[in-house]
Amino acid sequence: MGKQISKDYHGRPMVLIGILNGAFIFMADLIRHIKNPLKIDFVRLASYGSQAESSGRISFTKDIELDIKNKDVLVVEDIVDTGYTLKYLKEVLRLHNPASVKICCLIDKKERREVPIEVDYVGFDIPRGFLVGYGLDFDENYRSLPAVYHLNPGYKPGGFTPSDR
Repeated sequence: MGKQISKDYHGRPMVLIGILNGAFIFMADLIRHIKNPLKIDFVRLASYGSQAESSGRISFTKDIELDIKNKDVLVVEDIVDTGYTLKYLKEVLRLHNPASVKICCLIDKKERREVPIEVDYVGFDIPRGFLVGYGLDFDENYRSLPAVYHLNPGYKPGGFTPSDR
């Protein structure tokens, strides 16, 4: 993916904006494969709703610090689900007048999309299931697992079994 991003941006400088907390591991690995000059920043957004469901109401708890005016921006996300968070973030970033805003994600769950949002770079398409590891969490647990695992539907607190998939 990093090789394709480098090619698409033709060596132009970029600003990568990672969405905390989930995207930080993926983003750290991704930037090692992008050959363009780049700067990084992070945002943290809160979506008010239950643990597994978004309400669609979103607010910043950490905003960008870099000036992105006239810059090529690539938003890095761990998982795209309903699309509410990325739609909101993209609208807010456009207020800063960047040259471009594109989206990159590790995992895309297109089947769960509730709002239209274009994802420009996708690592994996996964139809459903709750995933943990490699930055993805369940109630702030399991982020440090070295790979992505499907959380078994029979999960009970205190027990975790990766699926065979």
